[in-house]
Amino acid sequence: MSGRLTVVGLGPGDPDLLTPEASRALAESEVFFGYAGYLERISPRPDQQRVVSDNREEADRARAALEQAAAGWKVAMVTGGDPGVFAMAAAVCEQIEAGRAEWRRLDVVIMPGITAMLALAARVGAPLGHDFCVISLSDNLKPWEVVERRLDAAAAGGFAIALYNPRSQARPWQLGAAFERLRRHLPPATAVVFGRAVRRPEEAISVTTLDEADPASADMATCVIVGSAATRVVSRPGLPPLVYSPRMDAEAAR
Repeated sequence: MSGRLTVVGLGPGDPDLLTPEASRALAESEVFFGYAGYLERISPRPDQQRVVSDNREEADRARAALEQAAAGWKVAMVTGGDPGVFAMAAAVCEQIEAGRAEWRRLDVVIMPGITAMLALAARVGAPLGHDFCVISLSDNLKPWEVVERRLDAAAAGGFAIALYNPRSQARPWQLGAAFERLRRHLPPATAVVFGRAVRRPEEAISVTTLDEADPASADMATCVIVGSAATRVVSRPGLPPLVYSPRMDAEAAR
């Protein structure tokens, strides 16, 4: 079986943040599968094909890509950020586990990419400089009660929190509900960072506090980082503030 499926993380959108390994994989591929917004980031040659699908068709997209690879094609599944962070790598693995036996014999490669949370963190300093976790606020694949329990546990445990899928037209209320949940555990002055379209031309970044954070500042192109109680904001004259979480745990420093 000579086909291959490579799941490629395109990073946050800036071509400079696409890894050399990912660039080589794209150049070697014969057909690309992906959501339209991600396929627009690449420029295929005339001998390369693109198969566009809707953002909610992840299982169907994975199956179609595996079928193409099983037929002997060199296939690239493209996704934003890192394919293993709320993206297509898990969807591909799920379909391999549940699907045809020959898919388990395919050459499948997962190529990492720079995630939105890491790109945003680097823009403002080091808010993820100590222990942190990542939570998706989408309840498409899990009940909202599970999201609430994880928010409670993360905030009570002293983690900085990166929030993905914070707010959409179909569920505009969830980021506000998440902030209210976090306010039960965290001081009002806890740092909150909004990063929309980080490292793309339309980038917009703001630093605020948990008591003043406005859910309307976010959409599905936004990553939100909520600091821990230990996260610091360093004011700088004429420059944006630096946001960082100290490496030394506050209890250990006593």
